[in-house]
Amino acid sequence: MALGTADKGSRVNLANGRRASLVIGTRGSQLALWQAEWIQARLREIAPSVSIRLERIRTSGDKILDVPLAKIGGKGLFVKEIEEALSRGDIDLAVHSMKDVPSVLPAGLAIVCVPAREDARDALLTRDHVLFGDLPAGAKVGTSSLRRQAQLLAHRPDLNIVMLRGNVNTRLRKLQEGEYDAIVLAAAGLTRLGWAEHVTEYLPAALSLPAVGQGALGIESRVDDIFVRELLDPINDSKTSIAISTERAFLDRLEGGCQVPIAGHAVLDNHTVRFEGLVASVDGTQVIRDGIEGPVEQAAPLGTALADRILNAGGRRILDQIYGRA
Repeated sequence: MALGTADKGSRVNLANGRRASLVIGTRGSQLALWQAEWIQARLREIAPSVSIRLERIRTSGDKILDVPLAKIGGKGLFVKEIEEALSRGDIDLAVHSMKDVPSVLPAGLAIVCVPAREDARDALLTRDHVLFGDLPAGAKVGTSSLRRQAQLLAHRPDLNIVMLRGNVNTRLRKLQEGEYDAIVLAAAGLTRLGWAEHVTEYLPAALSLPAVGQGALGIESRVDDIFVRELLDPINDSKTSIAISTERAFLDRLEGGCQVPIAGHAVLDNHTVRFEGLVASVDGTQVIRDGIEGPVEQAAPLGTALADRILNAGGRRILDQIYGRA
């Protein structure tokens, strides 16, 4: 697994403000629970005397399964109720899939830890192990992501992209039962659940640039909770954190949400950040894609700068059309 472990040295000194117990907030899906349990295990290694339990919280995105995400509207569909519990003090930290976290957080909350990233790519799963380029015209491809839809149609306008909601188990079952010829999922979730054998093909970034934050976890807590911040510090991965800061600055400048086909992925090469981003029309007929690189000290400004370049190259027109501002 690419996810980091608590290997930055011996157990941290948490004498200041020590607490006897902590509550981790999480969604109830199998993948969300895996992620939360993974963080729980790492924290138990760091502070074995602290009791740590999970609190399952059902979010708006979990409750509404028969409507495309883009039509539900709003941001934070999979984190809002969890953040409310965090603000109230019902839980002490929350484990999110970073791609679900809006670029603007509620007052008093912060992403305080980003563990090492898992595979950020999209994965294609087909019933007959047919590669993307060999799918027949009109093949029914399931995804809940406008980002994926736009990019797949940009390469294969002959495909029939249809809505696919539900957890990973549900989506796999629908594929196996023949409801779809192919589905596209995040590689990270399949790897974490031990289901990588179902993958037919990992889609390269040139074909499907990942979502902002895809493959990474984000641990959110209250800004003033120094105990939790110190407890999580050994789990934080600086390279992933820098990459994510670039991507989220890009998303923030674009005011992006699930209603818009936006993609962005950053990697670190020594002390250089290399970042690619795009904005596309929903039907894939317009794709504005560009890249940028610079020193790690300028990670977030690089994301903002690339967003401005894409906006000026036609991205603003696409976003205005999608948001009905044109």
